[in-house]
Amino acid sequence: MATASNKRKLFFFDKKSRKEGAEMSFIDHLEALRWHIVRSGLVWLVAAILIFIKIDWVFDQIIFAPAQSNFITYSFLCDFSHQIGIGDALCMPPIHLKLQGNTISGPFMAAISIAMVGGLIVAFPYLIWEIWRFIKPALSPKELKYSRGSIFWISLCFFLGAFFGYYLLAPFTFNFLANFSLGSTNAYQYIPTLDDYIDTLNNIILGCGISFELPILAFVLAKIGLISADFLKKYRKYAFVIILILAAVITPSPDWTSQIIVAVPLLLLYEISVVIAARVDKENGKQEKEWS
Repeated sequence: MATASNKRKLFFFDKKSRKEGAEMSFIDHLEALRWHIVRSGLVWLVAAILIFIKIDWVFDQIIFAPAQSNFITYSFLCDFSHQIGIGDALCMPPIHLKLQGNTISGPFMAAISIAMVGGLIVAFPYLIWEIWRFIKPALSPKELKYSRGSIFWISLCFFLGAFFGYYLLAPFTFNFLANFSLGSTNAYQYIPTLDDYIDTLNNIILGCGISFELPILAFVLAKIGLISADFLKKYRKYAFVIILILAAVITPSPDWTSQIIVAVPLLLLYEISVVIAARVDKENGKQEKEWS
């Protein structure tokens, strides 16, 4: 039976041996990975519980806000439209969306879904930090130098994408869907379900958050030599087509406005990735000259 000191040693993965470069067996790596997953899960769970405790406020002020007419994005875009002299071009019609539930457990399961996804977003920097701690011992000093600040940049790109999806794409999506009608007769009444609304919002936020990691992915792939700036430039036209398809997948609504709103930032991120890859190629070229 393991003693308290042995358990403490396992919990911290025998940091001394890892820092000294001692080889670890496959089982040791699995044990280290297990504790990284355990700690990540605990932080995620704590964040989800805190959100669940305040679920009423979270739902009213955050989750349901993009579907309300007084959401900040609607007034901002309309004022901006007037300031640049294009009239009401960016003003969206008001919506009065109401949600329905068709199961007894619907509200409770919706609260669980909100808490789990919200906890994931809140704990995202810590989760990335745990991944970083697991792979750090395997990196060389040069790789550690290049990866400095990676947690900050990965988290920043994710949150920028999440904010973009929440404050810009979600209002356009819900506004379009809420004001879309089929036929000229009132043959049906449009009342979306609570689960459908929450799933749509989650997909928008998480999809945009992951998509905004494109520059980070380009940096990593360029560093390990899988892509280069010339490669990205050569296949730019194909990438643009893929981005347009991806924008259509991310946006639940089929209107071209929402797809353009997603596609333009992704195209910009692709061009940023080209610049990043070019800088990496330049640094790699200098290193090759120094070694030769």
